[in-house]
Amino acid sequence: MLLASNLYLSKPSINTDTITDPARDIIDSALNKMITKPLIHAASIGLVLHGKEYIGHYGEMEVGKKNIPNNGTIYEIGSLSKTLTGMLTAKAIQEKKLQLEDEVQQYLGENYPNLSYKDHPVRIKDLLSHTSGIPGMLPLEANTILEQFTDHSTPARLNTLYRNYKKEDFLTDLHQVSIDTVPGYKYAYSSAGTQLMAAILEKVYKVDFEKLLTDYLSENMEAENTKISLSAREYERLAVGYHSDNPVITSPMPLLPWGASGNVKSTVPDMVKYIRFLLQNNATTRELYKPIVKFDPEFSIGYFWNIITDKKLGTYYLHHGGVPRSQCYIYIIPKYELGIFIITNQSGNQTASVMEAALGEILDKII
Repeated sequence: MLLASNLYLSKPSINTDTITDPARDIIDSALNKMITKPLIHAASIGLVLHGKEYIGHYGEMEVGKKNIPNNGTIYEIGSLSKTLTGMLTAKAIQEKKLQLEDEVQQYLGENYPNLSYKDHPVRIKDLLSHTSGIPGMLPLEANTILEQFTDHSTPARLNTLYRNYKKEDFLTDLHQVSIDTVPGYKYAYSSAGTQLMAAILEKVYKVDFEKLLTDYLSENMEAENTKISLSAREYERLAVGYHSDNPVITSPMPLLPWGASGNVKSTVPDMVKYIRFLLQNNATTRELYKPIVKFDPEFSIGYFWNIITDKKLGTYYLHHGGVPRSQCYIYIIPKYELGIFIITNQSGNQTASVMEAALGEILDKII
């Protein structure tokens, strides 16, 4: 069993405009506990509270090597990529490139009669709210592989499956989808639906999806280290990571067509810039946080965001991200002018609950 050594609990990276000492102590305590949990090697956190920020890095990327993550470490943020796709879709809606009620079919270059159920077509808003009925992954074989997520062979099997899988392959496989219920009502998480949303954005803007993303981040947040494709030099900064209880370093997540559902990589400082953007109250964020489907009084879906309402935190927005060698969370809590990004370079069945415990401690004590 691998444990992070207490000898290498890190001192956080302090920015010039930082939160107060008591809050820093709360965060350090929670994260230092987190990295002593079984299989957790390292963790990083970025937090904004009332306009002040904090970045901390803890543990070791590899046990015994004293290689604490830092502000230059590039992490795979997994499905947090979907929130960025949602942001670009909100931009397209504002610019009247799209409408939420538009049928997906009108943006595809060939006929997909299967993207409908009894004359109820899949619409843009159904993709955004995970109610389209499109399966979790394409090709369909990926769903079978992911049923055994913690099996040590899973990362290699995914790499093999996606090694030469291109955009045109995705669009061909899209013909195999069968919609079995009226879109817009039944929640079924779909990375393939996010990929399709990226394909549509690419078509309406006539710009490669990654360029659309990086240009927006640069222009609106000065976030220059958030991208899908890495250069050889950037790849050297990519965090190593571990899958399940396998002590051997795991290969990175394979590139998917468009990369919109889970291939974005970023640094913690860039994620703090993203948090600052998301905490603003402007036309873009108001669009981004609109509930598209309300499932019950406490749970809605916006532009790929989970929207939660409770008495303590008010209405807040969150998303989990995970690939075979990292997991993360982002929380945006406007009531308390608070945003948190937390990530670790390990991915298994218990990783999310370990992060949730750390987040729970921070929220309870800060709020």
